[in-house]
Amino acid sequence: MTAPDPRTLEPLERRFVPHEPVGEIVADQSLDPGDRELWAFRRIVSRDVFEPGFCDSEVTIVNWPMIDYLPGALIGVDDDEKQRHLQGSRDLAASMLYWLQTEAPRPDGGRGWPGLRLRPDVMGTDDGFAKAPYIRESRRIRAQYTVVEQDVSLAVRGEAGAVSYPDSVGIGMYRIDLHPSTGGDNYIDVASCPFQIPLGALIPVRVENLLAAGKNIGTTHITNGCFRLHPVEWNVGEVAGLLASYCLERELAPAAVRNDPASLAEFQELLVAEGIELAWPDDPDVRPY
Repeated sequence: MTAPDPRTLEPLERRFVPHEPVGEIVADQSLDPGDRELWAFRRIVSRDVFEPGFCDSEVTIVNWPMIDYLPGALIGVDDDEKQRHLQGSRDLAASMLYWLQTEAPRPDGGRGWPGLRLRPDVMGTDDGFAKAPYIRESRRIRAQYTVVEQDVSLAVRGEAGAVSYPDSVGIGMYRIDLHPSTGGDNYIDVASCPFQIPLGALIPVRVENLLAAGKNIGTTHITNGCFRLHPVEWNVGEVAGLLASYCLERELAPAAVRNDPASLAEFQELLVAEGIELAWPDDPDVRPY
């Protein structure tokens, strides 16, 4: 249960004890990354939030570095190779489950948690594994604006903070974390500033009837490391939907909205009315991460 700390790369001991109470959860990941208690790290069903007896067992998602599948890609290969790698990733996950059931160290000195099992009823699959593999990085559009490391890196921007975009359609905040690297490093971790999401990153250079709606926006391999987080992806998806509706109602192309100051201002007013924040507040408690 030992793996590197993403920020320092020093070995860090984790715990894995099913159903163990974890106490207060610290949401500020700059203080607590949240991955030291692996059962609670990605727990999706907690008995603490239900009436006693409602659920006999909790449910957690196992997405740990130990099951990062590295032998090959799913894109740019023929179907036989793709299926081989999909099966290989299932086999890796299955071997990890077997190790947890039979050999994982327990705090009482014993080995294994034989009661662990997959949950087809929860996952909606025959075998209990996920319906699709989790892939950190998407194919990305060639966008009207591509966010680069120099836009958000704390080392580059310093006290100035992240670049302010006139076409901002949302905000995000997460460190640039990449793992593993092609050079074999477990993690590459770069501090970043609280940032904005530029509308230009959602709009392709060439294709007019397409909008990016997740981590396929105009980022680099580096900046994808902080823009790929769930709140940013959700923000991007909401904006893409609102932009499509706005364009249909006004018979405009998305690029025309971004490039016309009046249309851009009107669209940004719509976003604010929908509860989307376009800039971080001027608050000393909002600090780089």
